[in-house]
Formats: sequence, structure tokens, C-alpha cells
Amino acid sequence: MNLTVRKMAITGMLGAVSIVLGVTRLGFIPVPTAAGTATIMHVPVILAAVAEGPIVGGLVGLIFGIFSLMQPSSPMFADPLVAVLPRIIIGITAAYAFLGLRRFKMGTGLVAAAVVGTLTNTCLVLGMAVLRGYLPRGVALTVGVIHGLPEIIVAAAVTLPVGLALVRAGYVRRQGYAPRPGDAA
Repeated sequence: MNLTVRKMAITGMLGAVSIVLGVTRLGFIPVPTAAGTATIMHVPVILAAVAEGPIVGGLVGLIFGIFSLMQPSSPMFADPLVAVLPRIIIGITAAYAFLGLRRFKMGTGLVAAAVVGTLTNTCLVLGMAVLRGYLPRGVALTVGVIHGLPEIIVAAAVTLPVGLALVRAGYVRRQGYAPRPGDAA
């Protein structure tokens, strides 16, 4: 694992963004579902994965998971297998979704990373909650379907413009993406 100063700085900055989103509650967007909010706490993990790959994405996911563990909103989030492990995996799956779509436009890769990262968060957190006995399978499935869709939409709506801005600013390496009309150079 080659952690350069750049990678450590991006890990620290996006990890801090994730913590600020949680502490200030800005990471919880009101939506008309039973849960009442969709989280964007995982978006910095996705952006880290896009900017620097699966290792940095996983490290920012670790920061997000540890924050979630230290500030549990329910008993299941006091369990590291529910609160931490899925959040690490967000960064890994989002990075590979982004890298796997290099032949398409940058925006397609960013949206795919947001969708895959959000699905990873939702499915693994709820799946671990079922496996660990915190939720019945039917409840987890209902929450996943009703609550997961707004989170996917919100994550894609945030990741796309922020990701494109990071590309323009030079914080996201093209990693094989060919320049296309409409993409940032």
C-alpha cells in the first residue's frame, strides 16, 4: 500500500467532511419516507474512492464507520460489524464501479460510483443487521426498498456535480477516462 502525502491529505479532508456532516446533521437530507431522512454521510467515501481509488476510499469509509460507531443512533450501530465494516467496503466497490466504466463519460462513472456505493451501504448495513439479529429480514427489506431509493437519488445528485468540480480542479485523476465533449479537462 503506497500512501502518498496526497492520498493521506485527501483521506483526512474527506474523512473530516464525513464527520462534519454527521456532527452538524447536514448529512441527513429530509425525504418523505418513514425514516424521514436520507443520508449523504457516505458521499465523501465515494468521492475519495473516485479521486484516489479503493484504498483511500476504504480509509475514508473506516473514518465514517468509526464515527458511526462512536455516535450510534440505534443499538445496531454500536456493533462494529454493522457500523464499520460496510462503510469500508463502500469505498472499495465505488472505486471499482468508477474504474470499470472508463470507456464511458466521466459523469457516467461518477453516477455509477454513487449508485454502487449507496447500494453497498444500504445492503451491507441492513444485511449485517439481519445477520446479527438486530432486524427481521422483512423489516430490513422494506427499509432497503423504501429508504434506499431516495438515498441513491440524493447521492447521485450530490456526487455528480461535486465529482465533476473535483475533476475540473484536478483532484480526480482521469485514471484512463478519455476526454469527451462536456467532460472537464
